[in-house]
Amino acid sequence: MDSFDKLGLNEFLVEKLKTRSIVKPTAIQNMVIPRLLDGKNIVFRSATGTGKTFAYLLPALHAISGYNAAGNRGPEILICAPTLELCSQIKAEVDFLSPVPSALLIGSVKLDRQIENFKKSKAVVVVGNPGRLLVLAKMGKLKFNALKFLILDEADRLTAQECMEETKELLEIIGRGVDKAENKNFCAAACSATVGEKTAAQLGPLFETAEILESDDHEILREKIEHWAIFSERRRKDQTLRSLLSALKAKKSRTKALIFTSRGDEAETALSRLQHHHVPAVGLFAKVNKKPLSNAERKTALDSFREGSVMALVSTDLAARGLDIPGITHVIALDVPQDSEVYIHRCGRTGRAGKRGIMITIGDETQMRLLASLEKKLKIRVQPKELHYGQVCAPLLD
Repeated sequence: MDSFDKLGLNEFLVEKLKTRSIVKPTAIQNMVIPRLLDGKNIVFRSATGTGKTFAYLLPALHAISGYNAAGNRGPEILICAPTLELCSQIKAEVDFLSPVPSALLIGSVKLDRQIENFKKSKAVVVVGNPGRLLVLAKMGKLKFNALKFLILDEADRLTAQECMEETKELLEIIGRGVDKAENKNFCAAACSATVGEKTAAQLGPLFETAEILESDDHEILREKIEHWAIFSERRRKDQTLRSLLSALKAKKSRTKALIFTSRGDEAETALSRLQHHHVPAVGLFAKVNKKPLSNAERKTALDSFREGSVMALVSTDLAARGLDIPGITHVIALDVPQDSEVYIHRCGRTGRAGKRGIMITIGDETQMRLLASLEKKLKIRVQPKELHYGQVCAPLLD
């Protein structure tokens, strides 16, 4: 379809989209929206930046009645995501699209105050992470008898080892709580950039009849994102990173770089060394100086990066899951993942919504071999680059 109204969405939602100049559905939205409007269970995969959030939010918000706001019988839409930042982003999009009451239920917030605010909100839409949702469900503060839509965003991460136990228990409670007799059109959806049959099989009875939909994210990897490789010995990697950022900053175009490492301690080290050398950078990971980041500190870091007051954000793979920050020009990886799915998620922070981006890997000989394997598997072209006299250029010939 070439317009949202032809998909059957109500006029209010279509007009809200127009205020952001969004008038034409993406490929994944054309696939997902009609199926969810028909009440079908689905598991869908699509590259980051292709509109997955609106793909599930639009039909869910179209279908709910809103009667629950007066009766306080529990939410009609429940969205579960793995990180505070992603939950907050989803909640912001809910508030943009619809005036129905909504609530953000996440950890790192005082439980008593959260319960009190949630009770007052009479939320029709609830967004939260599995740990906090599970706590509130066990306490009887969060009920599911009025639930019509269950959505799992970044479902592959929710079924990974660190989240699986909480996710599984939450889904079991939801399955027992949903009033199937009343909610005959109850449906469940799960999505991610790398979700597939393996993830679907882990989601249990609520997803037994789910249809699996996939779009070609490799096409975006090949056509919208340039892939660069810069060789650096491990001991010189921090210096190489600083030189790279300096070279990118020297260009006339505005640089906004997201820097990845796999481990939190390595991310903290990279950030501290950048800041020591007066490079404007902030961090987003579990702990800084062995202390957990507060919600306020995480928000401040993200806001400063979004607004452009700092040019670099250092993060781990888990912390950056689902981040939607406009204008990221470069993703810089300080290691090479064994898993191609991790590389896909990293790439997905740039080249979003039809724009182009650059994925840069800084690594030693061992990591370059790993990158060569990913290049072959993903059918991408990785261009070798060098830093020479403050510029990024092709390798110089001897």
